Amino acid sequence: MSQWSQVQQLEIKFLEQVDQFYDDNFPMEVRHLLAQWIESQDWEVASNNEPMATILLQNLLIQLDEQLDRVSQEKNLLLIHNLKRIRKLLQGKYHGNPMHIAVIISNCLREERRILAAASMPVQGPLEKQLQNSIVSERQRSVEHKVSAIKNSAQMTEQDVKYLEDLQEEFDFRYKTIQSLEQGDKNSVLMKQEMMMLQEMLNTLDYKRKEVLSKMAQVINESDVLMNNMLLEELLDWKRRQQIACIGGPLHSGLDQLQNCFTLLAESLFQVRRQLEKLDELLTKLTYDGDPILLQRPHLLERVNFLLYNLFRSSFVIERQPCMPTHPQRPMVLKTLIQFTVKLRLLIKLPELNYQIRVKATIDNNRRFVLCGTHVKAMNMDESANGSLSVEFRHLQPKEMKSSAGSKGNEGPQMVTEELHSISFETQVSLYGLTIDLETSSLPVVMISNVSQLPNAWASIIWYNLLSKDSQNLAFFNNPPTATLSQLLEVLSWQFSSYVGRGLNSEQLNMLAEKLMGQQISYNDYQLSWAKFCKEHLSGKSFTFWVWLEAILDLIKKHILPLWIDGYIMGFVSKEKERVLLRDKMPGTFLLRFSESNLGGITFTWVDQSENGEVRFHSVEPYNKGRLTALPFADILRDYKVILADNVPENPLKYLYPDIPKDKAFGKYYSCQPNEVSRPTEGGVKGYVPAVFIPISKILYDSTDPHSPSDLLPMSPSVYAVLREHLSPTVIETALSSPYSAD
Repeated sequence: MSQWSQVQQLEIKFLEQVDQFYDDNFPMEVRHLLAQWIESQDWEVASNNEPMATILLQNLLIQLDEQLDRVSQEKNLLLIHNLKRIRKLLQGKYHGNPMHIAVIISNCLREERRILAAASMPVQGPLEKQLQNSIVSERQRSVEHKVSAIKNSAQMTEQDVKYLEDLQEEFDFRYKTIQSLEQGDKNSVLMKQEMMMLQEMLNTLDYKRKEVLSKMAQVINESDVLMNNMLLEELLDWKRRQQIACIGGPLHSGLDQLQNCFTLLAESLFQVRRQLEKLDELLTKLTYDGDPILLQRPHLLERVNFLLYNLFRSSFVIERQPCMPTHPQRPMVLKTLIQFTVKLRLLIKLPELNYQIRVKATIDNNRRFVLCGTHVKAMNMDESANGSLSVEFRHLQPKEMKSSAGSKGNEGPQMVTEELHSISFETQVSLYGLTIDLETSSLPVVMISNVSQLPNAWASIIWYNLLSKDSQNLAFFNNPPTATLSQLLEVLSWQFSSYVGRGLNSEQLNMLAEKLMGQQISYNDYQLSWAKFCKEHLSGKSFTFWVWLEAILDLIKKHILPLWIDGYIMGFVSKEKERVLLRDKMPGTFLLRFSESNLGGITFTWVDQSENGEVRFHSVEPYNKGRLTALPFADILRDYKVILADNVPENPLKYLYPDIPKDKAFGKYYSCQPNEVSRPTEGGVKGYVPAVFIPISKILYDSTDPHSPSDLLPMSPSVYAVLREHLSPTVIETALSSPYSAD
């Protein structure tokens, strides 16, 4: 079943989450019509590979053309209209930046997988529940409403200033007219009436000046409250969601809404600032004792400038954290001399700033690392598909200084991967007479010099972003805090849903909890230390819990991904639990689990019965990535043989737990027909029999000692060829077709 088909079967509360991240950037109609094709492409790689992204965009448009031809024949006018509009929209939006649509589609597919994983969980995790409550907060809707109200108030004040200007011009005209009259005319009754009229106009001007200043003060006060009590809180929430998304959590969104709020508020404040400048012009033409403009304007202008200053400083954000294109799902881990990308955005989107802001990138000032590559670029509205004012650095690479490289050998891998650094960015905005210095920094990054340090470096990134809301606590690992086990288990499930497409269910998480803490009645409130997670070896093992788990993730990603996504691998189950599960099942029932004693190993255990009805369990020696590179795991399950005491090889694997026929479960993953040893005349080099790899184990039931895992080692092709010399094809075929049980 395709991923999209699974999504469509979700409950309404999960479908509402899916609906949130499909918009005009990637319409849901395209996702629906091209579901299988979209899921068969590697958008993740394309998001950092421009030639590949260009090809995928072209193919996407071709696929839409084919859909247009199909619906044209069906004469579906509405769908034809929508598809033409969507095709034109996508081509215009991404023609100059094809990698952007690859990023969007990759994120959408990842978020679908996360939601599917969350839907399979009986209870929503605490972090995700908290984030969802934040996303749909009443405060967010209130911010948007108040920003619009402030914008309207500023517009209305604009009309009041215009009326005040017209009133003052009329007063000025009448006053100058009186001044030009002869002295005798000034003493006339008519002139006295005119003077009284001027006094009334002056009183009205004074009242209107006070009224306009009061309205401006109200707009400024509302802007101040909105910015400091609500808008900046929304920005902090977004930054926290970004942290969680970086370690595999729910896709963070809302930046476009924040940009709209920041921009509207900045426009309103600039409008008030212009109005204050207009009042200054009026002041130069007319002033008097107790003039409110003279008394109030300087303070109001100071407040407006201060608010604009803080608004601009807060609006300079990291839209996409530093990430190596070679490891898109491991952001904030940077390898020396390897390029990384990072994207910044100014949330105040004003046309006057396009190509006017030059951003400089630097690394923290410990002088251990420097940044090479293009580290100064101009922000613009042309590179982003949504027209945001942003800049993306694509060719930065960290370089370790020689002075520190010499002492690097004295540091252990753990010390290296717990050392946090920060990528900083600075620029200056000059607009309407204001000059504002801006600076921002990335979330802490971990520098590595060898890819073997990547697992522990990623563990540091997980621990930091799970537990710290302070984006610049570079001394975090001097005294790392503990995590509740419930928090950590939720994040571990995210590692699987984001990296290998399927999260962990409650049973699998319980096994991981036991692995970490031993037998416990309740894990929810248990405090887990950083050392327990990543530094201390598991009991009786030569590796840590995290290294063991990371090796499993790597195994799934590279060798058994389809089987994992479709849920055929139970994976995390103890030896004791698997026996309980298999004990009452039909002979030949098996399950797949990850090895607890071998890094990156997967094994299968099956159940059978002896002649006297005794239940027996057999586990094959774990397959690691080296052996799975030689032979796909699905083919191993299909072709696996055991040799019993009578030397008749047969496949003992009949039903995937609980009762799924093996070929029904794995048939679509088989790479070819079952391997057969050909006769010399059927092919191969002349005079030789073509060799094939068949996984075979030998079980000796007459031994007084229990068999060990080494008894179930796969046999080599040469040994199997010898067996074929002594057994006729008819005998082998008969053995293969017989049930695996002693009758």
